[in-house]
Amino acid sequence: MRAAVYHGPRDVRVEDVPEPRQPRTGELLLDVQLAAICGTDSSEFLHGPRFAPLTTRHPGSGHLGPIVLGHEFFGRVAALGAGVEGFDVGQRVATGAGVWCGECDWCRAGRPNLCERYYTLGLHTDGGLAERALVPAITCAPVPDACSDRAAALAQPLAIALHARDRAGVEPGASAMVIGVGGIGSFVVAALHAAGSSPIVAVDVDARRLEVAERLGAHESVLVDPTAVGVRSRVNADAVDVAIEASGTEAGLAHALAAVRRGGRILLVGQHYQPRSMDLLDLTLRELEVTTTLAHVCPQNLPEALHLLATTDLAEHVVDRVIDLGDLVEDGLIALAERRVQGKVLVEVAREADPRLGDRG
Repeated sequence: MRAAVYHGPRDVRVEDVPEPRQPRTGELLLDVQLAAICGTDSSEFLHGPRFAPLTTRHPGSGHLGPIVLGHEFFGRVAALGAGVEGFDVGQRVATGAGVWCGECDWCRAGRPNLCERYYTLGLHTDGGLAERALVPAITCAPVPDACSDRAAALAQPLAIALHARDRAGVEPGASAMVIGVGGIGSFVVAALHAAGSSPIVAVDVDARRLEVAERLGAHESVLVDPTAVGVRSRVNADAVDVAIEASGTEAGLAHALAAVRRGGRILLVGQHYQPRSMDLLDLTLRELEVTTTLAHVCPQNLPEALHLLATTDLAEHVVDRVIDLGDLVEDGLIALAERRVQGKVLVEVAREADPRLGDRG
């Protein structure tokens, strides 16, 4: 079958790989329909391996070596492993991609995204940029009939945005600013809008991204110079209750500090691969909270994401292009890196289902 395999930096090959084995207890075998890629995939392609266990076996997944990419995808059930309930062959399901043990302290506390043996499909073991994929059933949720295929492929990143919103503690009517409204930031705007946050201020260096953010629920847009520090020229200090930094840049962090009002909260969503400096005295004197977010809580956030996608036109606003799996590198990963993409890139990987696989394993 065709799959996009990561072999190292700037080395992703769409090649023939062996079919997955039959699903074991607790697993589903999916005929993947659509996948999506994001900045994490592009960063792994350009600068990795940051996540892929190419040389050291991953402690959670046990994977070692080249890896099939793809952590944002949905498919149709081709076969079910023993003990799997609530799913049927042919049914559309989305996966949250993150896998947890269910036994450690964090899992028992309802925080499976912090599981001590956590791993992610497509980052730490084979994922969904392939014609077929094995997934733990606990990571999956049925796709509602009203949810389109394109929308279903966006469930995992939207679940991340919903968890970020929850971590930010934004109450209905509270003001929020989202700095960086690209891939995940645009979903955060949609999540805030769904929760009744108002006003929502979107900040970015790209006017086209801001237009999308407004269609997703932002009440105000701020276009900034990427070399500028702070946004006081357009937004007053003490402007919002919560500032959500989704750009992963030093300037974005400065924007968040400049805009949040005293007693407010800063949420870090963007991944900062370099150490950053913060004025701790300013944080203390204004009694600011700084918190972070990681992945999502699958049992809560994935069904909510699918419901939101089924009941809104969110997907219509955020999809930039749909490409074939064979065009992944040039029209997907490189296009993202070169900022030639203004929204999500969806990847068609579906093929005709094999009727021999429609059995319970």
